[in-house]
Amino acid sequence: MIPEKSYDIIVVGAGPAGSTAANYAARNGKSVLLIDRKKDIGTPLQCGGFLPHYETLRELVPNAELPYTLEEYPSECIHTTTSCQRFIAPDGCSKQFDVTADAIDRRRFDKYLAKEAAKSGVQVMPGTTVTEINGSTLELEGVFGSFTTDADIIIGADGPNSTVAMSKGLSREYDPMSIGTAFEYEVSGVDVDRNAVEMYFGKDYVPGGYAWIISQGGDTANIGVGIRETLFKKGMCARDYLNKFMYEHPIASEKLKKGSVVSVVSGIVPVGGAPKYTVADNTLIAGDAAGHIIATNGGGIPTAMVAGKVAGETASESIDGKCELAEYEKRWKAQMGMEIRTAVYIRKLMDRLMRSDYMMSKAIRHTSPEHMKAIQCGQLPDVVKKTLLKMNQGSM
Repeated sequence: MIPEKSYDIIVVGAGPAGSTAANYAARNGKSVLLIDRKKDIGTPLQCGGFLPHYETLRELVPNAELPYTLEEYPSECIHTTTSCQRFIAPDGCSKQFDVTADAIDRRRFDKYLAKEAAKSGVQVMPGTTVTEINGSTLELEGVFGSFTTDADIIIGADGPNSTVAMSKGLSREYDPMSIGTAFEYEVSGVDVDRNAVEMYFGKDYVPGGYAWIISQGGDTANIGVGIRETLFKKGMCARDYLNKFMYEHPIASEKLKKGSVVSVVSGIVPVGGAPKYTVADNTLIAGDAAGHIIATNGGGIPTAMVAGKVAGETASESIDGKCELAEYEKRWKAQMGMEIRTAVYIRKLMDRLMRSDYMMSKAIRHTSPEHMKAIQCGQLPDVVKKTLLKMNQGSM
């Protein structure tokens, strides 16, 4: 395929944020090119998928206008549905709260979103990389050849190491504690709770983060660790921590000991919040590229898609002269900025507690299931804030 010489909007990155942005821009009558470096959109996978149901998402981001693709998606995108989330403290204490969510097949889900964009009129160009951006001109290279094309507006949804963000000076300042490493296995032959998503804590297994077990139905599960490299013990890597969790954790190993690894997934998770600016000149950034993640759980699919919808609609209205492109910053912050900022604040409070298994266990014991759910949604009840602050000050 050969791209046109110019488009109203070019979106870089066909993940949840990019495909949603392209879809909504095209639905507003704009010519849109959606490019992705992957030859097969959704493959290789870079992170797993845990997606709360629509009603729960309204609690997670109550001010957001959720895209229609979050309300209903094909059943073949769903591995299984869970009904609760369980926290397991370093000392083995556990608490849980009700939450209905789907363990989704990200390969199929991402492809579904790209197909929805194509149905709306988006020209999709996989296997293509942006090699250079000069103003409104993009140099493209990939399986279809080398091309030069122009865009009135560029939307960068190309991940935490965004080429678009770097080209426009929109990258966040480097902070090793704001970058998480996710390393996951898909395993078969395990005996896990099919109705629960489990999150495990403990500095010897998951320094500065947590491990998870998410059933994919039957005897298959996604297991992984989300940790900060700066807290690794000397000589250890993310794979080592996941192996230790799988084979040595006193609780998890009993469920996973007969498991066989059938797939390996790894990626970077930006848990430091958004950069100072997400708009520059003719460019917007969204999703992981803009730190649109709830840092308390590392979940970014819903927030990425909300940001993508806002980006696509704002870019379209800007071209029509209905608003300034800078309006994007105000809009996404109004819809989910508070939740993202609060989650980063909570994450920083928890960082110190996570260095001590005793303190982390105590924090879980002192937090009610209701408040745990609020924290996972990027909310911080006053009573929890006071407790965490006291624990960080060593007064409990």
